[in-house]
Amino acid sequence: MMNKPKTKNDNAWEQLFNRYSILEEVNKNGQFIISSAQINKFRESRLMAKFDQSINLPQIFLAHKLSILPVSRSEYIIAPIDTHYHVTYGTIPPEPAQLPSGIKSIDYSNLYSEAIALNWAFNDGIIDEMVEEKTFHTVSGRMSTTKFNFSISSTIADRAPLQINVDNSQCEIDGGFEGEQYFVLIEAKNYAVDDFLIRQLYYPYRLWSSKLSKKVIPILMTFSQDVFDFFIYEFATETEYNSITLVKQKRYAIAPEEITTGDVAGLLSQINVVPEPQGIPFPQANRFDRVVDLLSLLAVKPLTKDEITENYEFDARQTNYYTDAGRYLGLIDKSTDSVTREVTFSLTDEARLILSKKPKQKHLELIRKILEHNVYQSVFQLALQQGKIPEKDEISQIIVDSQININSTTAQRRASTVHSWIQWIWKQIE
Repeated sequence: MMNKPKTKNDNAWEQLFNRYSILEEVNKNGQFIISSAQINKFRESRLMAKFDQSINLPQIFLAHKLSILPVSRSEYIIAPIDTHYHVTYGTIPPEPAQLPSGIKSIDYSNLYSEAIALNWAFNDGIIDEMVEEKTFHTVSGRMSTTKFNFSISSTIADRAPLQINVDNSQCEIDGGFEGEQYFVLIEAKNYAVDDFLIRQLYYPYRLWSSKLSKKVIPILMTFSQDVFDFFIYEFATETEYNSITLVKQKRYAIAPEEITTGDVAGLLSQINVVPEPQGIPFPQANRFDRVVDLLSLLAVKPLTKDEITENYEFDARQTNYYTDAGRYLGLIDKSTDSVTREVTFSLTDEARLILSKKPKQKHLELIRKILEHNVYQSVFQLALQQGKIPEKDEISQIIVDSQININSTTAQRRASTVHSWIQWIWKQIE
């Protein structure tokens, strides 16, 4: 872990741990309370204390099984506490989602922010369908919690849960929807996740449970590759942070259209193989769905290298791999500030054009961008002939034979990426 590239957060937290002997205090007292003012001396606390996924936690936290939660407007607790919840995406086929024909202000070209994706889901009637009653969009944004306390599980075996008192901490709601019987709280992500910070549902849940007599339903919504996944939870015991339990999962696809082998064959007949890009490594990003998610994030705004690493489902090394993959495909531009030397990534014009298309055409265009490269096209052609994706040893040999200056040892590792990208194409056809 310590050999991984460090972010600004990693460096700042290491300095804070040294300045305030945080590890020693945690080992002695089981926790450490740190103020925003203390954090701000090294970097803004708003950038330093919110980790939507566990992979975003600073390296020193991960090394010692620590996490952090706000306990007031100006203080945070650092302790060995279990703050995140694992997400498993099911294989259930998505139901179609389509806005009423008269709505023109939301379209495929601007569906990449969390707020707009959530608006789509509400106006399509998805939220009403999930709770089986008419709802109204009533609240969103930042607000203060009430005073409350809860227990949270330790990340250290055989250690008792920690008791935490919260005094008007800040919390944020992406969308609150009220009906006759229920109040629905939604935390929205415009990318697929492996886990999420329970606090983003738990703190608003405690706030609104204390305000309303109606049942409060906490929901995580992710929007990835034009598919909404809704994870409907409940807290079995209100005062237990880790009592979160999945009740139901629902999936909806925007304007689903089948991609056939014929569609892809038609693409193949028109594709001209492009030269390998100079100065960009052959891809080593094993999940093409995350490449697509990264493009969607950059559709909202350009992002620095640290912003991608600190806020999304990447560590620093993965940020390099996935941005390089986008550059390899000609879909991401990289720039470096001449003064600060800060690296920023943005979409190319071609990428913006692709992302503005309807889902079927968008995915076909992404398939085309992959198959423009000789290795990928050769492996896919072989997959069509065999009726299955070639084994990694076969792919490795194709990489070596392609004479793109990759030796056999490296080719073995890169074969995993080629296999997974072809598998992504295969899945679109299926």
